[in-house]
Amino acid sequence: MGYEIRIDGQKRMTSEKPKSGKDILRELGSSGNRKIVAWHVNHYLRPLSWVLDEDAEVDFVDTTGFEGMSVYRSTLSFLLVIAAKKTLGTDVFIRHSISDGYFCEFAEEIAREGALERLKEGLDDLIRRDVPIEMVILPLDKARRVFESQGDESKANLLHWTGVDPVVAYRCEGHYGYLYVPLAPSAGYVDSYDLVPFRDGFVLRFPTVSSPSELPPFRPPRKLADVFQEYSKWLDILDVGTMESLHRHVTAGRAKELILVSEALHNQRFNHLAEEISSRPDIRLVCIAGPSGSGKTTSAKRLAVHLMVCGKHPLAISLDDYFVDREKTPKDEEGNYDFESIEALDIDLVNDHLERLLGGENVRLPRFNFVTGKREEGPEKMLGSKGVLIVEGIHGLNDRLFRHISRSSVFKIYVSPLTGISLDQHNRTSTTDNRLLRRLVRDYRQRAKDPETTLAQWPSVIRGAQEYIFPYQEGADEMFNSALVYELSVLKGYAEPLLRTIGETSCVYGDAQRLLGILRFIPFIPSDTVPNDSILREFIGGSGFSV
Repeated sequence: MGYEIRIDGQKRMTSEKPKSGKDILRELGSSGNRKIVAWHVNHYLRPLSWVLDEDAEVDFVDTTGFEGMSVYRSTLSFLLVIAAKKTLGTDVFIRHSISDGYFCEFAEEIAREGALERLKEGLDDLIRRDVPIEMVILPLDKARRVFESQGDESKANLLHWTGVDPVVAYRCEGHYGYLYVPLAPSAGYVDSYDLVPFRDGFVLRFPTVSSPSELPPFRPPRKLADVFQEYSKWLDILDVGTMESLHRHVTAGRAKELILVSEALHNQRFNHLAEEISSRPDIRLVCIAGPSGSGKTTSAKRLAVHLMVCGKHPLAISLDDYFVDREKTPKDEEGNYDFESIEALDIDLVNDHLERLLGGENVRLPRFNFVTGKREEGPEKMLGSKGVLIVEGIHGLNDRLFRHISRSSVFKIYVSPLTGISLDQHNRTSTTDNRLLRRLVRDYRQRAKDPETTLAQWPSVIRGAQEYIFPYQEGADEMFNSALVYELSVLKGYAEPLLRTIGETSCVYGDAQRLLGILRFIPFIPSDTVPNDSILREFIGGSGFSV
């Protein structure tokens, strides 16, 4: 008896035999310029090798979306590890994202002369031969033995802590990998990439959602790289490099210690910033900027406290209060409100208020009501002779907001949770996902926004950051990494219930399942020991500041 396959909600196909995603694509013919790397089967993300034998609804996933690009990057990372072991006899550590790529290091000292060229030749060979990538189901005990035999102890230990059984792994050229997402069926699917030397390692470059058919220009952010390097030192202090080691600390009862040391490191950084600003009497305006979910508001409040210790009289204001009324907000090409655009702010009013405050005038500040979408009257404020005005918002580094203010009197700070702790040595945790989880929790708690809406708006938020925020980050005088080693463990308790409210028919169900899949590998830490001045409190609630 046959079964029916409904494709993209439009086409229908019947079959008497089992069919994989590759089979169906072959029968459908050309997919145009789309690079299809996976598919949804009854709303669940599956590899194209997944076989159907009963009625199903399917749609194909390409690299113009975050799910497809995640599959592409994970597949390329898997092949990179295989190529390194085959051609150089060493492992690769995938550390963090940088300039539309992943910064990687070799696991051990090797002769660097020509190493990257040989690695690229090995990766090219896998792609040229289009070697197959096979999904395999392993019992937990066997999976752990396999990964231990390959030298992937962090994977084996993480699987032990989380108890995932059976384990869905992938095999290619006799090498096994666990990548937390489905992979493409073979190496030929990921033929667009590059390897670029950078500092003590190299960058694995790949296409992006906004540039799915070609590699975007490589612009290495030097200051951002310095921040990642600094964060690596923090991880060394805490002895936390991968999620497996975080599990170890939590189960040993050291979660509170992790929280205290992480917060102390933040305090140390705020002290440095306050002393730097206070040492320069010409500085009157401090601008704090960063993408959504960075913790800009709490960073501004905490910096203000440290400036007071240095004898300054700071005043912190938020650019969010200068949003135009919702009906006046510009719209994107899809007709949705574009809250990330700088035109969503009343730029003239921002300039007027900043100039008057710095001129010593008394100014009635606005307050934006996110529930009603209207700007309201706020308190009157005045900046004294020892005053330092702190302005925070996603556009805080854009000079259009400070047209008539001398650059010599302005100190710019870029803030973002530049995640350093990885799931294992081959799978990083995403800075973008970190910010999304923060925003998901905050929007539900503080802005009456359901999780589905937050996830649906996220692609627009990312596009806005790429256009309006990231191009200005290297112009900052200082960068502050607002990530906390323990925060994903705390966010887990808030985010998981919200993500589970998203039903199978939702257009963001796949994104919700992907995030839930990551969270299950993260140990849980209750929030009761998180200090009330922590940046994390801006998102989970209970902050001692007005945020």
